[in-house]
Formats: sequence, structure tokens, C-alpha cells
Amino acid sequence: MIYKAPVKNFLIKLVILSVILIGLPFLGIILAGFPVNRYLEFPPETQYIDHAPFSWIAFTGYSLFILAVILPIVVKILRKGKQVAPKTIDFFPFPWWGWLGIITGLTAWILAWTRFPWFEKFQPHTFTPLWISFILVINALTFRRTGKCMIVNRPKYFIMLFPVSAAFWWFFEYLNRFVQNWQYVGVHFSSLEYFFYASISFSTVLPAVLGTREWIQSFSWVEKCNNLISSGIFQSKPIALSVLMASSAGMALIGIRPDYLFPLLWISPLLVIVSLQILSGEDHVFSDIALGDWRLVISSALAALFCGCFWEMWNFFSLAKWMYSVPFVHRFEIFEMPVLGFAGYLPFGLECAILGKILKNSDRITG
Repeated sequence: MIYKAPVKNFLIKLVILSVILIGLPFLGIILAGFPVNRYLEFPPETQYIDHAPFSWIAFTGYSLFILAVILPIVVKILRKGKQVAPKTIDFFPFPWWGWLGIITGLTAWILAWTRFPWFEKFQPHTFTPLWISFILVINALTFRRTGKCMIVNRPKYFIMLFPVSAAFWWFFEYLNRFVQNWQYVGVHFSSLEYFFYASISFSTVLPAVLGTREWIQSFSWVEKCNNLISSGIFQSKPIALSVLMASSAGMALIGIRPDYLFPLLWISPLLVIVSLQILSGEDHVFSDIALGDWRLVISSALAALFCGCFWEMWNFFSLAKWMYSVPFVHRFEIFEMPVLGFAGYLPFGLECAILGKILKNSDRITG
């Protein structure tokens, strides 16, 4: 599917997105009379939100909601059994740069989790080499299975992902100022250093997630995600308008009621973008669900979850790291992440897919 909206419509949607996702949270805290300076602190270090304690009621409610969304799809896939024939794979040679990624990745992993005196100056900067290595390896695994991957076949697109990824994750850092679900600890940088080093680290997010999705899509089991549950709900303009209005209201209130609205940090960007695309009559990340085709949705969500497991694992023993503070559900941590927090990676994967498709079509137009 190709995004066919003209440039004018794209710019209009970009302005609307900026107003809703960037402007409304800030407007909300201004109208509520909250001190603005604390949201503009850079680097963000002061903790000004006292999160609600763990609640079994909230934990159970969130758990049941997540299961209600995921379980029907999982059951439907499992019931398909062996209906899908395995793909015939002609394996290709594992590329040399994949072996390089394995070597550099293992080296960076050791250095990230140890504290050698001679490495002290570089200890805060192990995140980026770990994830560059991951990106090399995941592309090499895809090439091994299919004979093609982003690095080899779409180098322009692959390179574009890095700067766009940095800007993309800075947006989530901005929203986190209103809910303070995570903070960075272990080292201190000046404002300029923080922006520079953080941007380099953030630039690896999209290449990692979208590269992982390509690898996942090379497996035959993904075909079981076709002809599943079909629904036209994602084609309804009245529903899209209602969702857009509700998401906008949530964004305006997210800084005022962060304990109750923090999930919107991950969900609202997806809902707002898709709603605007539906209202514009465009294809979107859920379009194929009308035909029962969940391959794009499931592979994108699982790619982010797969990367998330590595993000959380490598973060755990690193010097420069993040820690979480999630209201009502902060218990049963896997590494630093409370177990229900991993659900946030699922809509995040879809947001990565949306941006990846926009970039891919931009690359086709300009290239």
C-alpha cells in the first residue's frame, strides 16, 4: 500500500499532528497553572511527579484489557495450525558485516556490563555500539534468509532512518516530561553533550525495529496472520473523528492527570495519525485488517517487543541507564521494566511502521 496524499494534505496533517501531540500537552499544563519551567529543564533531571503506588485493582484491570486485545488474535493464529506451508528457503551466505556485528556486539556487551578502569572515559557511551551491532546482525540474518535487506538493497532508505529516528524518539522524550515514566541515571552531561549523545543513541531505534520486522517477515509462520479476524472499524470516518477528539482531549490532560493517562504516551500518537489518515481517505497501518490480514500489524508490534527485550536487558547493568516509575502497575520487573510496561512496545511498533512507510514512499518519490 502506498500513501497517496498530496504534499499539501501531508503538510496540513503535519500541522494538526504538531498541535495535538506537541501543543495540547503544553497548553494543558499552562491552563492548569503548573510551573512551566520544570517541563523545559534540559537535561531533564528533576522529579516533580509523585506517582501513585501499586494497585492490584489497576494491575488486574490493565492485565485483563491487554489480554482481551491480544488473546483472540493469538488463539486464532494457533487454531490455524499447519494450514500454511513452510516457505522454501534458499539460504544465502552470512555476510562479512554480519560477523563484524557479532564481534563488535559481544565486545560492546562486555564493556557495557563491566567497569574496566581504562574504559572509564567511554563507559557512558556503550548504548550506540551495541545497537549498531544489533542492526548489522539483524540485517545479516535477513540477508541470510532472503538474499536481501535494507543495508544492501535500500541503502538510501536505511541511512534516512537514522536522523528521522533521532527526531522520532525525541518526541517521546518530550511527552515523557508530562508523565515522567522514565528517567536517565548514572552519568551527567551538559545540555549540549546530552543532546548530542542522546541523539546518536536515539538514531538507532527505527533501523533496529524496522530491520527486525523484515527478519520476522521472512518466516513462514507470519502467513498464519493472514485471513484472521476482519473488521471494518478502522475504515469508519465517524469512529475516526470520535477517536481523534478523544485522543486530543487526552493529550491536553496528560500532564494534569499523568497517573491515569500515562498509557496515552504510547497509544495517542498511533490513534491520532491513523484517525487523520482515515478521515483523509488514505491507506494506514490497519487498512489490511478489513480483509483479515494482520501480517503488517503483528510483525511490526512483535519487532518492537523483540527489540524492547534487548533494550531492557542491555540497559540493566549499564552505567548510563534509564529507570522506570509507572503508577499503579510498577511491580514484577523484568530487568528495570515492570512486566505490563512491555505492552507499550506493541503500539510503538506500529508507530515505527507508519513512519517507516512514509519514509519509504518519500524515498521512492525522491529517488
